[in-house]
Amino acid sequence: MPDKKLTVRDFRHRKERGEKIVALSLYDAPTARLAAACGVELLLVGDSLGMTVLGYENTIPVTIEQSLHHCAAVVRGAGTSFVVGDMPFMTYQPSPELAMRNAARYLQEARTDAVKLEGGVEMAPTVARLVQAGVPVMGHIGLLPQQVLTAGGYRAAGKTEAEATRLVADARALVDAGIFCLVLECMPAAVARAITTAIPVPTIGIGAGPDCDGQIQVISDLLGLCPEFLPQHAKRYAELGQAMRQAIATYATEVRQIAFPGPEHHS
Repeated sequence: MPDKKLTVRDFRHRKERGEKIVALSLYDAPTARLAAACGVELLLVGDSLGMTVLGYENTIPVTIEQSLHHCAAVVRGAGTSFVVGDMPFMTYQPSPELAMRNAARYLQEARTDAVKLEGGVEMAPTVARLVQAGVPVMGHIGLLPQQVLTAGGYRAAGKTEAEATRLVADARALVDAGIFCLVLECMPAAVARAITTAIPVPTIGIGAGPDCDGQIQVISDLLGLCPEFLPQHAKRYAELGQAMRQAIATYATEVRQIAFPGPEHHS
């Protein structure tokens, strides 16, 4: 863990030195503490909490109050890691003014270090207003989970030449607006490589190949906390869901058989 709090400047320096950035999307203080102790530099409190924690079918129902609650928890466990709050659906799209009011809550109430919002060229004016007001912004292009309803599902981006060209334009517009970092989600590796080479800020890939400046995964996918589902872009590093199920089943059996608690578990 670094001795001092990471800043937006540190991430640009990592890109300049060719050092890969390690990021995770997670939602609570104990997990944040563990991730920080393992050297994870960037912690994103993603609106994916809608599915991974709150039981929704997608990210759309997540409210700003739910997001702020989890952001504040992660900040309390993050140590010197950099924490980004993922602004939920319709908390920034209607107007730059609404985006500024809501982004301020992330920095002032939850004490995050930055916010993330989805969209390219069309969101650049909002990003510029936020950055001018002093809010560090992480961009996000490619597959946009908050547009799942209009897209008709989760669909990879950049598969045609026209889409790839638009993604490069989106990236450049967001850089001009002042983002410090850019998430590239579910696009061909060649497109992500072209964007990474073309812009001066770090790119963080998820399902976008190995040439991004860093990688991010959702902690539930990484640890197998939802064993019934694994996205194509994810890799299991543990099967904690199975271990938890076995432990809970053993506990339930011991309670019913009066094997727990034993004499050692009470005074």
